[in-house]
Amino acid sequence: MPLPRLSSPTPRLLLRALALALAPPRRPSSPPLPIGFASPRLAVRAAAPAPLRAVLSADQRDLGMEAGEQGRPLRVGIVCGGPSAERGVSLNSARSVLDHIQGQDLVVSCYYIDSGMNAFAISPAQLYSNTPSDFDFKLESLAQGFHSLSDFAEHLATNVDIAFPVIHGKFGEDGGIQELLEKAKVPFVGTPSKECQHAFDKKDKLATSELEAWFQTVNLSKEKGKVIVKPARAGSSIGVVVAYGVNDAAQKAEEIISEGIDDKVIIEVFLEGGTEFTAIVVDVGIANNSEPVVLLPTEVELQPSSSSDTKEDTIFNYRRKYLPTRQVVYHTPPRFPAEVIDCIRKGISLLFRRLGLHDFARIDGWFLPSVSSLPSAENSEKFGNTKYGTVLFTDINLISGMEQTSFLFQQASAVGFSHSRILRTVIQHACSRFPSLVPCNNAWTALSRKLQSSKQAEAIHKGTSKQKVFVIFGGDTSERQVSLMSGTNVWLNLQGFDDLDVTPCLLAPANGYFSSHDQDFSAISREVWTLPYSLVLRHTTEEVYAACVEASEPERVEITSRLREQVMNELGPALSKHDWFAGFDIAYEEPVKYSLQQWINHVKESGAVVFIAVHGGIGEDGTIQTLLESAGVPYTGPGPIASRTCMNKVATSLAVDHLTSYGVRTIPKDVRATEEVLKYSLVDIWNGLIAKLQTETVCVKPAHDGCSTGVARLCCPKDLEVYTNALRSKYQRLPANCLYRAHGVIEMPVPPPESLIFEPFIETDEIIISNKLENGSARHLVWKGENDWLEITVGVVGKRGKMHSLNPSITVKESGDILSLEEKFQGGTGINLTPPPPTIMSEDALQRCKRSIEIMANSLGLEGFSRIDAFVNVRSGEVLLIEVNTVPGMTPSTVLIHQALAEEPPVYPHKFFRTLLDLAFERTK
Repeated sequence: MPLPRLSSPTPRLLLRALALALAPPRRPSSPPLPIGFASPRLAVRAAAPAPLRAVLSADQRDLGMEAGEQGRPLRVGIVCGGPSAERGVSLNSARSVLDHIQGQDLVVSCYYIDSGMNAFAISPAQLYSNTPSDFDFKLESLAQGFHSLSDFAEHLATNVDIAFPVIHGKFGEDGGIQELLEKAKVPFVGTPSKECQHAFDKKDKLATSELEAWFQTVNLSKEKGKVIVKPARAGSSIGVVVAYGVNDAAQKAEEIISEGIDDKVIIEVFLEGGTEFTAIVVDVGIANNSEPVVLLPTEVELQPSSSSDTKEDTIFNYRRKYLPTRQVVYHTPPRFPAEVIDCIRKGISLLFRRLGLHDFARIDGWFLPSVSSLPSAENSEKFGNTKYGTVLFTDINLISGMEQTSFLFQQASAVGFSHSRILRTVIQHACSRFPSLVPCNNAWTALSRKLQSSKQAEAIHKGTSKQKVFVIFGGDTSERQVSLMSGTNVWLNLQGFDDLDVTPCLLAPANGYFSSHDQDFSAISREVWTLPYSLVLRHTTEEVYAACVEASEPERVEITSRLREQVMNELGPALSKHDWFAGFDIAYEEPVKYSLQQWINHVKESGAVVFIAVHGGIGEDGTIQTLLESAGVPYTGPGPIASRTCMNKVATSLAVDHLTSYGVRTIPKDVRATEEVLKYSLVDIWNGLIAKLQTETVCVKPAHDGCSTGVARLCCPKDLEVYTNALRSKYQRLPANCLYRAHGVIEMPVPPPESLIFEPFIETDEIIISNKLENGSARHLVWKGENDWLEITVGVVGKRGKMHSLNPSITVKESGDILSLEEKFQGGTGINLTPPPPTIMSEDALQRCKRSIEIMANSLGLEGFSRIDAFVNVRSGEVLLIEVNTVPGMTPSTVLIHQALAEEPPVYPHKFFRTLLDLAFERTK
């Protein structure tokens, strides 16, 4: 077999100066009211006719049939998606809600509304799709559509007890979904439709003159006056940008409208010197009598951008909010004076009541130190002035983000709530507001208590203590942020097992992340922090580390403890009035620091097992595995020898070089010392590579690294010069499109690797999704099939010598659609096809491919689990190895989850991670 070939409505502009939270009263007898908000209703379009039924797992169908005298499960319908640009965040939120509320006492049904306002019943497994594009592409084959939104609402009325809308932005927070549910008399979590319409629109006042006149009114320079431009009715900070002067502001407003983010735009004064904050508020009142309690607010500290020309980096925009970046740091509680924090909490509580909100919400604002007035005539004598400065409230989020590390969970965990407990508290409170649901809620509560009592009795009968598990993540490689996401996901999934006591642990450099970039990362000098629940829920390893250090500062500890106690004293008595409240389930703990060796000794003394989620570096090169094995501590994944071999891509190729007859082949390589490449003529090196590898374009990668760090396609000597300059200067990343061929940001290894691998760049046939419909049918795959080779990724799971190949995945993209960085990081990449469809790869070729993968895995001595990246010949099933990741990504939407769900029967994330843990125990027997 030869090798593959080488080489909308009328827009309106709204102008305002950023107003204080509490506007003048509407009636002389009324207390001050918040800013006025308004939002037009969104027109909906009916879906194409389709069978009408919910898609439930077998377990859920069985649970749903249980309805005894002692209680029955509560039926909750999660509704996600929507028409806004935030539907990707909505999918992540819905997945997180599903992970943390489902159980024997609660049956979850899942529903999706696409960008065209068509409703579908989906399998819970489908929530683990990567992106909205992945979702939409699979709807026809995996989901059941409804004739119209009215039919969808009628279905909910008979099939769920309560709906949980998890739609951010349009239709989710503007009253659209709420009005639909109200008409069908479907109880739901959250605020009623009219109040949503009032609270969602950020509009303050319509422009009465041109933009230029407004700039003059608020004393801003027409040429350089700094303003914020943002959609009037979008959440998640989507479309929020900084503008300078009238012309720039007008241009950016037009861009927001032309991109379809919103048809109304707000321009407001930029608040120099202010600090943004956000706070979750939870309603603990009886029935519809609102009693809001504001949790510990979070301060949003923005760090200066390293790029002097990136003006947008001076605001808390969508990218900063959802991507792991060191340009933003969160502090819970804020580092504000106590009087200011008290003002924030009181103001938010008043806003919640006056706007008629229900169950929960998130409200954002600013603290402006030493500011007593703003350039607006509307700011006199309003709530929010303190002797330390002014407090402003700017945005109301009626359905707060619920991703695993969102503000909801950060702040709830700081006052004693786990993910599951805060979500269930919100759902149970919503149930208590609907008289028709009181019997259902009582039955659910009775069943929950019965199940809990049964578990406790079983534990006492067995007389066994919980098995301790330590999940370690972080490290100091360029993959550390993905490692944090992986470790957090593993930890949260294993938390659900009653027989496990799971402790999250951060692996960090001995001197922390804030010392010189020139420090020696090659030594084993590391420290490990065991983390309390609330400190894990951060966006970066640097932020987790800083929170650990901060938690050891006496003054900060005293302030946090006092505020935590204050909030819990407000929550506890109020919630205790409800029969269903099960109490707080997170105790306050402090992080504990160990040296790496001290930590291993501690793990051994605890009789624990270690789940390794450290990508790259000592997590994958066999170092941690050797230390744990020497101490007799069981751990997940391959052993030291296999880890060391797979970390070295040359050694990996040599280890499987003898498997050609089994359908396994390797790519020709040229290995060169980095020092040599940096020293000699780049033109000579390039010509030598082209001649030796017989290729026109070259793939370069570090010889000892994982997760595609430092992997780039080079097309000419100039590309090689750009790459080597980055190594010489120890750049952390290559900017997008700095090489000949278009590309995204390339994370670089720091410090530079000792050696580099050069390979022929493998040309494969691109698979795309056609946006055009063929004869009225759904979108379809387009694949020319000229080369017969495709790139795949596949997980392998099992005991050593008996590894099982999951179904391979191929990734495709939509025609003409370039994936955003948000989509890539938040939800994997593109559209995953698992397994490859039979129109591309026959069943016979697929099975030969899986056999070849298993032979390769066993030959390399893999065990537990790993991920193999390769090219596959779709005709023969022959495999061309790229690399092996012994600690693969385990984020919520990782491809391994898709592949486990494609098994028969499907393996859900918590069971998948438990399987990997059980394999770690078995290796010691």
